[in-house]
Amino acid sequence: MLRICSVCLLVLLSALPLSAASTPASLKDVVSALEKGYAGLQDVQADFSQKTTIAAVNRDQKGSGEVLLKRPASAAVMFRFNYTKPKQQIVSNGKQVWFYTPETKQVLVNSVAAMFSGGNSIALTYLTGLGHVSRDFDIAFAADPQDKSGNYKLELTPKKGSAALTKLQLTVSAEAVEQIRLSGEVRNVFPIVSSIVHDAGGNRTRIDYSRARVNKGLADGKFNFKIPEGVEVIKQ
Repeated sequence: MLRICSVCLLVLLSALPLSAASTPASLKDVVSALEKGYAGLQDVQADFSQKTTIAAVNRDQKGSGEVLLKRPASAAVMFRFNYTKPKQQIVSNGKQVWFYTPETKQVLVNSVAAMFSGGNSIALTYLTGLGHVSRDFDIAFAADPQDKSGNYKLELTPKKGSAALTKLQLTVSAEAVEQIRLSGEVRNVFPIVSSIVHDAGGNRTRIDYSRARVNKGLADGKFNFKIPEGVEVIKQ
């Protein structure tokens, strides 16, 4: 179905005047693709690869795995990061967060309220789409506004800064933006191709997303964590 839709889109674009098909999108169109997409996001499951650059030692840490997110209608967002490399899990049922590292046989437990206090919740907001990016950020195109695939690159500065997030860079699907320009609607409700989070320490974390499956009805049980036997529990 996705391939058929893509072919149909190309046919439609070829029939449009050059000004509509070849002119780069406006900042308003790209932001609209983000916000209208997120408005319809209930849950998403995607593969990811991650690279964190630690400024103090000029060293990179790499990881990969699968991320699951769910936005219940009457509860806080739930999420799960299953890292295959390095082996670890970060799980939240909307009330508590568990950080489990099998190598150390430890699980850190914290409340969501404590974890995202002091303005740090904005880092979660952009990923889950619980807020409007135009409300929370000052937004501009990057110096190089499109990547080699034509996807749009944005730089977002939080209107309320925090140590966890001083700048956010997002790459937004060109296909999702063209859908907005053509019909005013978005079929791709998770249009983020990649994100880069910068913190106050000069560190940055890039995450690239692939194979996103959206609104498949993820069960709440996927966001509970059962503490394995013999594991040290550290409550923060």
